[in-house]
Amino acid sequence: MNLAVTVKLKPNPEQASALLETMERFNAACTAVATVAFRERTASKVKLQRLVYYQIREQFGLSSQLTVRCIAKAAEAYKGDKTTRPSFRPRGAIAYDQRVLSWKGTQRVSILTLRGRKIVPVALGAYQAGRLKRVHGQADLLYQKGSFYLALAVDVPDAPAFRPDGWLGVDLGVVNVAADSDGAIYSGGHLNGLRMRHVRLRARLQSKGTRSASRLLKKRRLKERRFARNVNHVVSKKLVAQAKGTGRGIALEDLRGIRERITVRKAQRRVQYSWSFQQLRAFVEYKARLAGVPVALVPPRNTSRTCPACGHVAKENRPTRSSFHCVSCGFAGPADTIAAENIRRAAVIQPHAAGART
Repeated sequence: MNLAVTVKLKPNPEQASALLETMERFNAACTAVATVAFRERTASKVKLQRLVYYQIREQFGLSSQLTVRCIAKAAEAYKGDKTTRPSFRPRGAIAYDQRVLSWKGTQRVSILTLRGRKIVPVALGAYQAGRLKRVHGQADLLYQKGSFYLALAVDVPDAPAFRPDGWLGVDLGVVNVAADSDGAIYSGGHLNGLRMRHVRLRARLQSKGTRSASRLLKKRRLKERRFARNVNHVVSKKLVAQAKGTGRGIALEDLRGIRERITVRKAQRRVQYSWSFQQLRAFVEYKARLAGVPVALVPPRNTSRTCPACGHVAKENRPTRSSFHCVSCGFAGPADTIAAENIRRAAVIQPHAAGART
């Protein structure tokens, strides 16, 4: 399995200046290549290289391999949207490959710049250090908030999957990020409260329309995204640990395309479209693969309307968002926990449901 690992660089002032100069020149060259791609209506890297290779090298002073990487970046951007001419931020990422970036042990990295190769120290945590031996493919040089980072692709072997002794059903939601069939609730109240606060702040800043307001808007958006990502990491880690500790697999609803299948009132649209269930599912799946925990995807139809006691299915079984009360047998309980129990039962009936890994 391929994972993304980000490590921080610790360049001295001269190295930082060389890296910034290289990034700015590289991205200016990308914009020049993209202009040609848009004019010639071609996203072919081979054709673009024939058209601009020598011109870009001479005009921007890039090395041979950086020129090739520049052409590839511009071609990919144009291929993504052929209706507009791509342009690149002066300090956008550079994709380095093995020809222009190499590791000197695990504490230093050699990076090609316009001023030659620079041997830059790397700040590593225990998590990153344990995975650097399996780095492969390209590494993206990033500049964020005055610091340099390398985003790496590492190959991590899957743990052998065990045969599950039952399933842990997990219901993903908006008010509660997740609920499992054991009765545990992972509340999303803090996250949703933060989102509501940011909505109010964004409305105030957008009404100002100033340059400083635009900078604050971007800062707020990134802060909210980081917080939601951290919540999903924490919840997914706990779910996988719970399943592995009890020798069970994890059963999830297959929610692909759910936003196209459901309708909500206008007042609820913002909440519905900020629901990051796909990210949480991705985190659960990759952490489960690392731990050897099987994952099964089951159909979501009627999981929140089915009574686990008598099997009666009715919309009226769920009188409110948070409560379940069967109109046939009177069975009642928390709606999210009962939905998780129905997901668990669906996995028992169809242990090799679409997406299962055993």
